[in-house]
Amino acid sequence: MQSPEGKKLPFVLVINLEVPARPNYSLVLYYAADRPVKKDSLLGKFIDGTDMFRDSRFKLIPSIVEVALSAELKTWLFLECMLDMLLVFDNCLFEKKGYWMVKRAVGTKACLLGKAVTCKYLRQDNFLEIDVDIGSSSVARGVISLVLGYVTSLVVDLAIVIEAKEEAELPEYILGTVRLNRVELDSAVPLEA
Repeated sequence: MQSPEGKKLPFVLVINLEVPARPNYSLVLYYAADRPVKKDSLLGKFIDGTDMFRDSRFKLIPSIVEVALSAELKTWLFLECMLDMLLVFDNCLFEKKGYWMVKRAVGTKACLLGKAVTCKYLRQDNFLEIDVDIGSSSVARGVISLVLGYVTSLVVDLAIVIEAKEEAELPEYILGTVRLNRVELDSAVPLEA
């Protein structure tokens, strides 16, 4: 993106979600501006701001849309419900338990990523790369570990927002979204060193 041709591209926000696992994974998201970014806008201040400013504003909003459970997982969850004595009429719908565990762990509240995990920022002429080290937080590692167990059954929406802290910065706008639909980690391609 720093070649002469690359510098003619619109501004690009690159988000690299570094996922701790065996092996480690990276989910890299690219968002390109459809018009020049105004320097005095909240996005402009975020792009050119300090890392401390960015950490206090970079927000991710997750939403678990769906969990499709396999027959084996349904059986396991059914047995777990039985063992836990939770299967009483409609109090435990075993197909929903896996969904509930993942949804509860992930939540739907916005998360200031720079406050929850380590983020590193690389600013160049026409792009900002944010490397999000999910493994830097034991809580985030635990949530990701749970999610990875269900990842082939999950549909997850993620929204990227820059948090407004002053009335003049409102309303907040979603910078970009991504839907992760039943991700097959086995299809990930290793990068050559």
